[in-house]
Amino acid sequence: MPPSTHQPDDGFPLNTTAVAIDKDKNSQHAVQWAIDHLVISNPLIILIHVRHKTNQHQGASDSENGEIDAQQLFVPYRGYCARKGVQLKEVVLDDTDTPKALVDYVHKNCINNFVVGASTRSAIARKFKGPDIPTSIIKTAPDFCSVYVISKGKIISARAALRPVANTAMPPRQPSPLGMQPNNQPDSNNEQENGAKGQPAREGWKTAATERMLNERNGAKPAKALTRERPKTSPANITLENIEAPNRGSRPSFSRDSVSDEHMLTAQIPFGSMDAIGQNLDFSSSSVGSMDSASAQSTRELEAEMKRLKLELKQTMDMYSSACKEAISAKNKARELSQWKQDEARKFEEVRLAEEAALAIAEMEKAKCKAAIEAAEAAQKLAEREAQRRKQAEMKARKETEEKKRALNALAQNDVRYRKYTIEEIEESTEMFSEKLKIGEGGYGPVYGGKLDHTAVAIKVLRPDAAQGRKQFQQEVEVLCCIRHPNMVLLLGACPEYGCLVYEYMHNGSLEDRLFRRGNTPPISWRRRFKIAAEIATALLFLHQAKPEPLVHRDLKPANILLDRNYVSKISDVGLARLVPPSVADQVTQYHLTSAAGTFCYIDPEYQQTGQLTTKSDIYSFGIMLLQIITAKPPMGLAHHVQRAIEKERFNEMLDPTISDCPLEEAIHFAELALKCAELRKRDRPDLGTVIVPELNRLRDLGRSSDKRDGRNQFPRSAASSSSLRAQSSNEDSGNSYTDE
Repeated sequence: MPPSTHQPDDGFPLNTTAVAIDKDKNSQHAVQWAIDHLVISNPLIILIHVRHKTNQHQGASDSENGEIDAQQLFVPYRGYCARKGVQLKEVVLDDTDTPKALVDYVHKNCINNFVVGASTRSAIARKFKGPDIPTSIIKTAPDFCSVYVISKGKIISARAALRPVANTAMPPRQPSPLGMQPNNQPDSNNEQENGAKGQPAREGWKTAATERMLNERNGAKPAKALTRERPKTSPANITLENIEAPNRGSRPSFSRDSVSDEHMLTAQIPFGSMDAIGQNLDFSSSSVGSMDSASAQSTRELEAEMKRLKLELKQTMDMYSSACKEAISAKNKARELSQWKQDEARKFEEVRLAEEAALAIAEMEKAKCKAAIEAAEAAQKLAEREAQRRKQAEMKARKETEEKKRALNALAQNDVRYRKYTIEEIEESTEMFSEKLKIGEGGYGPVYGGKLDHTAVAIKVLRPDAAQGRKQFQQEVEVLCCIRHPNMVLLLGACPEYGCLVYEYMHNGSLEDRLFRRGNTPPISWRRRFKIAAEIATALLFLHQAKPEPLVHRDLKPANILLDRNYVSKISDVGLARLVPPSVADQVTQYHLTSAAGTFCYIDPEYQQTGQLTTKSDIYSFGIMLLQIITAKPPMGLAHHVQRAIEKERFNEMLDPTISDCPLEEAIHFAELALKCAELRKRDRPDLGTVIVPELNRLRDLGRSSDKRDGRNQFPRSAASSSSLRAQSSNEDSGNSYTDE
């Protein structure tokens, strides 16, 4: 009859699995790992929760609350086990020592596998810094139970069982010396008592008589002989794969794939005694009674040999563990050395690349420095050549100036290009410079009206203290004697000794007087305004195309435009005119004067700022004058006001109100052309010959055709009306003043 094995008090079958749970996250990982790896042949799992008792006399309400909390703890696991098809057993223990309560339950119920989370620890233990639960369970768990410590779904520590649960059978109580009952059954009460106390149930059963009985019934060799025939395992042949739990069929073995080297080295895997599960034990009274002292001696020898083998195995495993640790340490050192070598190689490569980059940059800087030195030397040579050419040009200009002065002096002494009047003739013509014959006031002296050679003339007299006026006197004589144009004022003669110039008389005075209607004169029609603008542009183009050198007026304004009896315009006051070399007539940086000359609001801003004179300087003055012709307003800020009026489509407000029938569209074209001429930069101003003169001629022709249409639509005037108009015209002519500013 086989020996009786100890069954759990709750009637659990063998190969059972229990998991300690708490409120932490690792408890869920532990349950999941146990179901996936341990619950195989027996689909049953026991969940144990230890409810810590803080007071022996706690009230009923506290007990009910604790029970409710404990029940809530199992709720998430019920659904998970149901989905996995695993039966669930819920156990709640009340104790003050959590590890002891768990170990007692395992021992009492013969649990094969016990799983605990790495951080499973009761609140009281955490509060008072009690012992770590996994460590305490591994140390105190019975040797028939395998303990697994799980963290985040992985084993971090484990301890295999030393023997199967079948070896927990208790020796029966014997009234005889061998301790066997008459019915050959073990004392079940004694087994339960030992299980409740948590003591191992193997004490006292392996006696000499029992060993001898086993040998005699099975006819096997003595245990000593069997033990000696087993091959010893050398340290070189011991591997982690060779270390397996005794009950291989009840749980998976540990392998290098599931547990790392460090974890296996730190896991507590003790090696137990011999496994006697294969023995067919028969505890009959006859066999026990036949044991003698020889078998007892053999049993003692067997136990001594087993102890020696265990010691050797322990030493071997210690050596193997030390060798593994040394191997891992050497491997880590080798890895560190390899990493250090790679780092050093990378640093060396970085240093090499940095050195190459620095050398390349140095070469580039060297090349740049060399190029800069060469450029500086070339610039210095160019500057020297330029200075030499400038010096030669200055010497040449000085010689030409001296020659021109000598020529002017010679002409002044004996000039046949104009008629010379004596001072007596001038005084007689002006009635001794009478104030009643004074018709204007110039910048350097008054202007008188008179008659010479039975011709009406205008005589400009320089003041004796006007030194600059005498220079302009010579310049104006030189210019007017050399040029002739229908729209340039005609010089009839001069008295060089007293600085008197004789011009043809202009009956309608200056354009400025007529635009602002000084003396209550009638307004100028838009047709005449377009005609006057075209005539001034033609005369200005004549000056700019003068041979051998272009002539720049430098003081173009309405006060220097004179109108004859028929409103034919003529440019006067050319005393500030300057000759410009033809090669630089349209350039902006070649011909430089020490100081700018002209009238404020009409002078070219760029010429005023830099002193660089070109023919485009007259274009700016002409643009301002064109705006005054169409608007009859002062020149201050006139270009800005006209521009804004055009942009806001209110240009009709800027027109001269005395013009009633002016075509607005043509007037806007006229103003836009004037604004282009008045641009601040010279390069933005249009060309006089190709743009300005053709456009003004077109507007003049438009006015002429309009006059012809108006003349055809009017009735013929009577002789009386014609004579009255001629009389009125003669009266207006006698009342007009002549100004030359």
